[in-house]
Amino acid sequence: MTPDVASNARKSMPALHRASEPDVLKPLLERAALTPDSRERTLGHAAGLLADLRAAQGKGWVNQFLQEYRLNSSEGVALLSLAEAFLRVPDPETADLLIADKLGDADWRAHTGKSNSGLVNTATWGLVVGRALVGEGEKPSALRRLISRAGEPFVRQAVGAAMRMMGEIFVMGRTIDEAMKRMKKPEHKGFTASFDMLGEAARTQDDAARYFRAYIDAVAAVGRDPSAGHSISVKLSALHPRYEVARWDECVPALTEMLEALAVQAAGLGIALTVDAEESERLEMSLDIIGTVAGLPSLQGWDGFGMAVQAYGKRARPVVAWAGELGRTMNVRLVKGAYWDSEIKRTQVEGLADYPLFTRKAATDVSYLAVARDMLDAPAIRPAFASHNALTVATIMEWAGNSRDFEFQRLHGMGDGLYERLVRENGYHCRVYAPVGGHRDLLAYLVRRLLENGANSSFVHQLADERLTEAEILADPVAKIAAVGGARHPSIPLPVDLFGDGRRNSAGLDLADRAVLERTVAAVSFSGEGRSPGSQAVSPATLDPGLRRGTEEAIGRAQAAFSGWSSTPVEARAACLDRLADLLETHRDELMAICVQEAFKTIPDALGEVREAVDFCRYYAQQARDGLQPVELPGPTGERNVLRFDGRGVWATIAPWNFPLAIFLGQTVAALVAGNTVVAKPAPQTPHIAARAVELAHAAGVPTDALILVPGGPDVGAALTADPRIAGVAFTGSTATAKKIARSLLADDNRPIVPLIAETGGINAMIVNSTALPEQVVADVVTSAFRSAGQRCSALRLLLLQEEIAETTIEMLKGAMDTLRVGDPADPATDVGPVIDRAAYDRLMGYREGARIEKTLDVPSEGLLVPPTLVRIDSIDALSQEWFGPVLHVATWPAGKLAETIRAVNAKGYGLTMGLHSRIARAAEETEALAAVGNLYVNRSMIGAVVGSQPFGGEGLSGTGPKAGGPHYLHRFVAERAVSVDTTSAGGNATLLSLDEGGI
Repeated sequence: MTPDVASNARKSMPALHRASEPDVLKPLLERAALTPDSRERTLGHAAGLLADLRAAQGKGWVNQFLQEYRLNSSEGVALLSLAEAFLRVPDPETADLLIADKLGDADWRAHTGKSNSGLVNTATWGLVVGRALVGEGEKPSALRRLISRAGEPFVRQAVGAAMRMMGEIFVMGRTIDEAMKRMKKPEHKGFTASFDMLGEAARTQDDAARYFRAYIDAVAAVGRDPSAGHSISVKLSALHPRYEVARWDECVPALTEMLEALAVQAAGLGIALTVDAEESERLEMSLDIIGTVAGLPSLQGWDGFGMAVQAYGKRARPVVAWAGELGRTMNVRLVKGAYWDSEIKRTQVEGLADYPLFTRKAATDVSYLAVARDMLDAPAIRPAFASHNALTVATIMEWAGNSRDFEFQRLHGMGDGLYERLVRENGYHCRVYAPVGGHRDLLAYLVRRLLENGANSSFVHQLADERLTEAEILADPVAKIAAVGGARHPSIPLPVDLFGDGRRNSAGLDLADRAVLERTVAAVSFSGEGRSPGSQAVSPATLDPGLRRGTEEAIGRAQAAFSGWSSTPVEARAACLDRLADLLETHRDELMAICVQEAFKTIPDALGEVREAVDFCRYYAQQARDGLQPVELPGPTGERNVLRFDGRGVWATIAPWNFPLAIFLGQTVAALVAGNTVVAKPAPQTPHIAARAVELAHAAGVPTDALILVPGGPDVGAALTADPRIAGVAFTGSTATAKKIARSLLADDNRPIVPLIAETGGINAMIVNSTALPEQVVADVVTSAFRSAGQRCSALRLLLLQEEIAETTIEMLKGAMDTLRVGDPADPATDVGPVIDRAAYDRLMGYREGARIEKTLDVPSEGLLVPPTLVRIDSIDALSQEWFGPVLHVATWPAGKLAETIRAVNAKGYGLTMGLHSRIARAAEETEALAAVGNLYVNRSMIGAVVGSQPFGGEGLSGTGPKAGGPHYLHRFVAERAVSVDTTSAGGNATLLSLDEGGI
């Protein structure tokens, strides 16, 4: 069956993707339930398996080491963090800092002599010595003084050896030949392997080509001995750097072609090949690719093709049903899931309706059992059950009866003891999922696998907890979920409830859903034939003439309206903001379309723009209700003291073009809810989006004279700020303009001193040391520097790489830049759209002509498309100003000079955003202490501040504060007035006289 022939199973998937957890679980509970008799037999089998597992835990230093240093202990976390980063650190100085950071605080002495393994106890003493060598507290220990600096290379070598030893636990071999040789050892007798060439995701085309070649070579190597029964697992994300729905038309055909080549090769050699599972957002793409390859005539008669299905996904059951309808035998590997935490976070960040997966571990177990039962009953599916859970294994054995026409699977390095007796004495099949690759490549994989299988709710963790009884470990997941009615986990709120009862989170769109994306594209596409993106500016003259008010008239009307609006109760003003937020969501498509067409925003950026505006409205409404009510203050008896917060008068809000809706409304509604009237000036490039926002604000209940739009250029802004009737100014834009405004506010000696809230730009730097994961660094750099065509105040301008990793990181960054698409912002595949106008284009292109360009891209000649550009500079001092566009500068810094590097960035005088990528906690602490910036981002991108979570704003040349979207912002818009009343002046304090202890 080809993917264009829609099956009933495929049709049912969209409805389940964001369905409520209880609704999805109801049929699964029925399918996963055991009868009382089968439950008793299953528990008997499970108890035997549990005994085998516990016996294996006492054998071998690996199991005992992992049991001693559990993931929920500070020592376990320290070892995991060290393993994740140590082997990729090239320089000894940073390696020593990393060791000191991870070993220095943990209590290794508490573990001495506790294990039954002499090797584990010896390793523990090594950790104790290592901690002593890297320092305990401020003063050197006696041991450190004794061994002195000569000990540090020793510790470094010992730690490196230990990390490689940990690598060998979880990785079958550095090469496919080494892995196949290891599978012949006695401990693997009776087991087969599915080899996975390590590569979580390609960042560049070179990465994808290298991984594809590794798979080709692995298939060839395994195919030399097909009788061994080994197979290959393939990750599609390793074969394309842009495996995402927005690039569907590009990546799906390319991946289909590569998967076909691998499948034809495997079929010709008589070995099996399985496509691994990916994040839920890629499921539909994966099914298209797998379905097409499954239907190829050249593969008919080959029963070695397969796919993995993740049981924690709400669509797992119909995915398996779909696999059974492909018109061929399909190998299906059922796993519990690999991306749970990232899927939860993505759903929350994007404000989606519900989670694509189950929020309780027991619910995933229920789903796994229900789907497993379907697989056992499906004639066209050859099942493989990947699990380390004794109860899950025993349940499958119960349902399968005497059949052995399926296999179990486990991860290499985990689940020892569970399957040995089943394989060698009872005739069951078990396949080891065996990662292959260099130890440096395995670390991200290793950490994720340990986190998956070491969580408190996991079977592996419970097995190691000696406080849990057998009954607790083998508790029925069906009973657990039935007891709570299938309800979502109480600690994981729906995205809409992420911020609690105070306000609703803004609603997002699932742009990873192809149907949603296509509908959104149709809603925001450019109107008018022949118009190229960025080819024409929008003139304020095209606005309704009624909106083009003279500034003097507008200020006069706003001043006249002030008394009525400021006396409106805070609750009523806040209610207007809530209604405005709802209207913004109602008109989301229209507002996104204007953002795309007028401000040249890409579709994700346009969506983010509307969501941020909604969040500003709801957040400031909540802040006003909570923080602008009169406050009773303490004082002596007979006196009443109250602090009131009143509007100041007429505010001028002057907004930029780069956030023409979010910042325009954020500044404006903050002033309004504080009791002020507002004359709002949008940027001359983006008046239409502001005009529509004002119309909606009026529809939400804001009086027409309390909020007046005055479109225009710098002359209008200058007239506004110079008018003595203006009681305050909120401005976002360039530092130079902010300074002009500040001077104009002080030019008239007779004018009252009025507040200025200014948010300006910055020379924003990201500092990267050699412990950072290069793939993560590059992804965050590309996002921070080039998203929104670099036209964000917070955008990355200066990348500072530690010298030892600079060249390799730059090469990866160049490859990632090659995957960027520059063009029409209404095209969902576009990453970088036009800059805002011809002046910006000419300024940036002129700068590029004299720059030392390390990397740039070819872009279409039409439109205001500035190529993403990487510029090499010799030092931090070589960059003296902000270049507001897709231009990133890169320089290096020497190991051990973090503090000096931060101070050099501070010396620029800007203070908006800074980023740090490092696995050393003390480096983050040092950066936090020294960085003179409003927003510091550690191990993530530097853009996309969330209202209420990441208040945004800078210092120095980057702004005045207070921070937008923060708890102190509204108070800058109000006049604080204290009222003290002597209540004794009317004859005494009757309340005091009435106390039992008082009186004559």
